[in-house]
Amino acid sequence: MAKKKGKPAEIEEEIIYVSKSELKREAQEFHQLGSEIAKMGKKQRERLPLNDDLKAAMVVADKISNKSDAYRRHLNYIAKTLRTVENIEDIKAIIDIMLNKNNQAEVMIKKIEQLRSDLIAQGDDLINQTIEDYPALERQKMRQLVRNAAKEAKAEKPARGYKELFQYLKETIMS
Repeated sequence: MAKKKGKPAEIEEEIIYVSKSELKREAQEFHQLGSEIAKMGKKQRERLPLNDDLKAAMVVADKISNKSDAYRRHLNYIAKTLRTVENIEDIKAIIDIMLNKNNQAEVMIKKIEQLRSDLIAQGDDLINQTIEDYPALERQKMRQLVRNAAKEAKAEKPARGYKELFQYLKETIMS
């Protein structure tokens, strides 16, 4: 590109083009986030780092949640307010942590159920390994519960010992 004489070289600023579709997707994300926050209970919302405008908007959202059109318009206002918030990433991170707690508990319960089945099938060897992994477990109580659950399984009786073993593992491991 040839420079014109007499004028200093102008700094060309790069213009970033954002498509209309991308703007709509971003607006939809903020709307969804605002909707999630509005659906949360008051105690959960207190844990979020919301500014005063958003806190006031959430109070209004609680009041008008049964009026569909007003609530929808108010969610649009909340989304618009969220666009101006500087700590949006912090809010998203805390929401992810709060929503993921239930998933983590479910995963842990599935692991405990699998451990219970393995303990009944394998016996003392796995009991010793489990006690090494979780020192809070009592060896004698574990052996007794596993023995009772295995007897019931062989006799095809109601699974009382099976449930007791699970409860003991759950209380000890998850606490």
